[in-house]
Amino acid sequence: MSSLSASTDPQAQDKRVVFEDPHDAAGNMQEAEVTRVRTLRGGWRWMLVAATAATILLCINQQFSLRFLVGYTQLNTEYFYLLIALMLPFTFLIFPGTERAPLDRIPWYDLACFAMTFAAALLLMSSVRKAAEAGWEFGGAPNNVTAAGLVMWVMLMEALRRTGGWSLLLSVLPFTVYPLFAEVGWLGPFRGTQSTLEQATAYHVLSGESLLGIPIQAFADTVIGFLVFGTALMMTGAGKFFINLAFALCGTFRGGAAKVCIFASGLLGMMSGSIISNVLTAGTMTIPVMKKSGFRASYAGAIEACASTGAVLAPPVMGATAFVIAQFLNVSYADVAVAAIIPAALYYVGLFMQVDAYAARHKLKGIPRAELPRVMDTIRDGWYYVFVIALLIVMLLYFKRESHAPFYATALLLVLNQFFSRDTRWTLATIGKFLEVNGRTFVELVGILAGCGLLIGAFSMTGVVSSLANDLLHIAGDSPFLLLGMCALTSLILGLGLTTTACYIFLAILVAPALEKLGLNRMAVHMFIFYWGMLSSITPPVAIASFAAAGIAGSPAMKTGWESMWVGSIIYFIPFFFVLNPALVLQGPSPYLAGLGLMALAAFGTLFICGGIQGYQAFIGDLRGAGVLEWPLRVLLVIGGFVVATPGGGIMPLSQMQITLLGLAILVPTVLIALVLVRRQALVPDGLRVP
Repeated sequence: MSSLSASTDPQAQDKRVVFEDPHDAAGNMQEAEVTRVRTLRGGWRWMLVAATAATILLCINQQFSLRFLVGYTQLNTEYFYLLIALMLPFTFLIFPGTERAPLDRIPWYDLACFAMTFAAALLLMSSVRKAAEAGWEFGGAPNNVTAAGLVMWVMLMEALRRTGGWSLLLSVLPFTVYPLFAEVGWLGPFRGTQSTLEQATAYHVLSGESLLGIPIQAFADTVIGFLVFGTALMMTGAGKFFINLAFALCGTFRGGAAKVCIFASGLLGMMSGSIISNVLTAGTMTIPVMKKSGFRASYAGAIEACASTGAVLAPPVMGATAFVIAQFLNVSYADVAVAAIIPAALYYVGLFMQVDAYAARHKLKGIPRAELPRVMDTIRDGWYYVFVIALLIVMLLYFKRESHAPFYATALLLVLNQFFSRDTRWTLATIGKFLEVNGRTFVELVGILAGCGLLIGAFSMTGVVSSLANDLLHIAGDSPFLLLGMCALTSLILGLGLTTTACYIFLAILVAPALEKLGLNRMAVHMFIFYWGMLSSITPPVAIASFAAAGIAGSPAMKTGWESMWVGSIIYFIPFFFVLNPALVLQGPSPYLAGLGLMALAAFGTLFICGGIQGYQAFIGDLRGAGVLEWPLRVLLVIGGFVVATPGGGIMPLSQMQITLLGLAILVPTVLIALVLVRRQALVPDGLRVP
């Protein structure tokens, strides 16, 4: 992993540090290898570039109705299959089948998988129009279509293994074949309508509920545009701009390097929607500075992991899961982005408070102003990024054009970059690299999303979702709190082995209907599931964000994972807040007024939760000054803060006023006792203080 990329000019008068983007001029991450992948060269590389260009042009044609295909109007299903034919076969070229597979050449069996997948996708694409007319998805498909469907089914599972690992394959595969045995007695609540192999194959590959269902629809309709925008943003130098802005604004505060990390990762995450790229972009600069400022290596890695994990939650550009949520709920992506505003704000506020309390307890100072970039210089160099992001937000929230917005924003960004930036102007080589980087991302996402789509198809085929919701309600005794706890635990466990998107799809099918039957708000329920699946990124034993940050920090991976849980402990509480009152996801009557009020209460309570967790309470001081009462006071601060932050009413037995007063009844005496003890200890001469 690369270390801090900072350069100083020994001739400069102010010795000011300039924090550079850890990407090279072509957009490559310097020395950052996250997974074992094959770099395509020669003709194969140009095939990927051409396929990516075709994918983007097809998306533009479909979204803007440009009619590139003169005299022919594509069905949506034909469009989806064409994207699959262009991207899915490359999974077998980019992702090696085994650890021992060569990276410098493509084995014959990978070429065979490439050819079979491409041929099956083309045959199925040419059949879906006839299938829609004749109802083949429910049976009666010709033998050649069924054979192509079986090939596609097998290739999808192999692509899922290569992109998501064995854990994802073993989680998805049993459910995809489950309709073949759905009437077996020992399945219990999972018993449903059984299908033959031919029927299951036809439904999986021809219906709009499985392979061509919600995940691929989300990818084809909106994800492509936002990925293109995010890549263009990073390859025009936005990473350098956002990180320099964060250093300029937050660097001088106590624990300034860590606060810069949170601010920079939040800004980058809003644009990238990717946890790992966030760690590798911001972390290569912020982690070494945190270590230099006095943070131990594992703690610096933990802060970066937690800050980067918020990337998939922070609008306007969230991770792929957010687009799947929009498809599941049949709402616009803008609605999901708006619903994520307060949860994302609470996430970063809680993290900021944790870091501030830690820095204060350990007396960690900020970075001298003379060593930081100037705010005005930074804004002058990158003002057009703000302009482009403003355009994106206006088009998303005001004009509600989520499928068009990223393409308009990308076009404006590239024009402004060519006119106003000498360092990051694009050449033909840059365009080729831009298409290659996007292609690799498209390939990985299609491999995961298409495979996970079969999950939805399996449960749709058997018709067990409704009965399963009733069974879950029976097990939970119709208790929303018990069901929420079960859902949170299941999300966390599934998230340890699955991607956030796969975890969300599982629970959106299996658990969300039960929670909705209890009367909980649909958006809040789906955000709750999404949030908990996301937290697996910092929760051992997998903790991909923590392990990536540990590589940069040079700290033990598992230790960094456990530190991440401690640093981010406040964010395990937050999902319960917004599912108890949907105003926190801006739903319900007067959502903005109620949401802001509840957000203020939640932030106030979080202040005390963080103080108790870290042992330093704002406006009081270091709680070690309370002597033997330190830990009892810390526990009471956490409990009191949690009660104050919890929304009242709804499914809660107490009203908002009652629950707030209860929290204050715990906090006020605790704070007064802590204040007296800490102040009294401060008056004791240094030699006589309790250590």
